Amino acid sequence: MSHKLAPGVRIRSHAEFQAVQDRGRRVHTKYLTLVGRPNTLDRDRLGIIASRRLGGAVVRNRAKRRVRDVFRRLDPDVAAARGHRPFDVVVIPRSELLQASLAVVEADFQTALRKLRGLK
Repeated sequence: MSHKLAPGVRIRSHAEFQAVQDRGRRVHTKYLTLVGRPNTLDRDRLGIIASRRLGGAVVRNRAKRRVRDVFRRLDPDVAAARGHRPFDVVVIPRSELLQASLAVVEADFQTALRKLRGLK
């Protein structure tokens, strides 16, 4: 099983990250901040910003792996199947994310994504 997200599911270029940050909505939670904006594709896409303020390289990479795992579990193609508009989502992890269980982080991510989409 590949642990990489497919290229079509990732936000890769600086311009794409900047567009989401400039024109997207923000949702803050205990473990992460989500910034998102609707896209014209048929699936959600993920980008992660883990700055040095989070910690060293090992800590940043661990946080990114956890976020990717949570996103992978959501199945990005499900949004289109459920009639939700697909989003470009940029995640900014907080240091608390590393101490929390994966189930708690996943629930937090899903709650934030629902708020971002405008669902209650």
